[in-house]
Amino acid sequence: MKRRRQGDAEKKRRGEILFSVSPSPRVSASHSGFSLIELIITVSVLAILTLGVIPLVQVSVKRQKEYQLRAALREMREAIDQFHREALAGAQYQANQQQGQTTAQQEQAPRNQPNPNQQGGAPNIFNDPRVRVMITDQTIFTADNPDRFPPDLDTLVKGVDVLPISAGSLGRRGNLNYTATEAATGDSAIPKTKIYLRQIPVDPMTGKAEWDFRSCYDSADTTSWGGENIFDVHSKSTGTALNGEKYSDW
Repeated sequence: MKRRRQGDAEKKRRGEILFSVSPSPRVSASHSGFSLIELIITVSVLAILTLGVIPLVQVSVKRQKEYQLRAALREMREAIDQFHREALAGAQYQANQQQGQTTAQQEQAPRNQPNPNQQGGAPNIFNDPRVRVMITDQTIFTADNPDRFPPDLDTLVKGVDVLPISAGSLGRRGNLNYTATEAATGDSAIPKTKIYLRQIPVDPMTGKAEWDFRSCYDSADTTSWGGENIFDVHSKSTGTALNGEKYSDW
């Protein structure tokens, strides 16, 4: 009996050693992956975060498009205004030639002194430092466009013929007997083509290079273009900006 008990005890010790050394083939279910409840909680949190981020992204994209729209409108309006100034300079040059008055005499007139050759006593365009050239081709202006705004945006892209208003040097500029014709002949006998727009901008709100126009003869509340000239440009979009204004009113 004693030997049997010792043998059983020896076997028991051997079994305990084997059990402690050998890894268990079974893995606890709690360490095998995510439970269904954990997955549901994770998906719910991601959904809430996504719903909060999407509006912020949409607002950011819309704000970027509004910035692009303002930049495009500003670019076109600056081109229209510059074209208008230089077209008036060309008309005044022709009037000076008809009156026998030199361009240098016009340039030396006080800045605010009205031009006697222009109806309404408009300021002397030659005194505007932004005007360096004059549009020589006055045939692009019809009888319906005496104010000489651009007839269309394509004219700003294709360009028009221009000549310098005065000679390149300041010494010649002060010579009262040096006319605009002589200045053009001395510096550039052949008119150069000036481009006011590299291309017609794309409206970021519509994705097209199409715009609504207003002429200087259209009323402020009109919804159609008279077609005489392009005085102002607006977006064709009917959407509303982040500040509550309509894009078509910009």
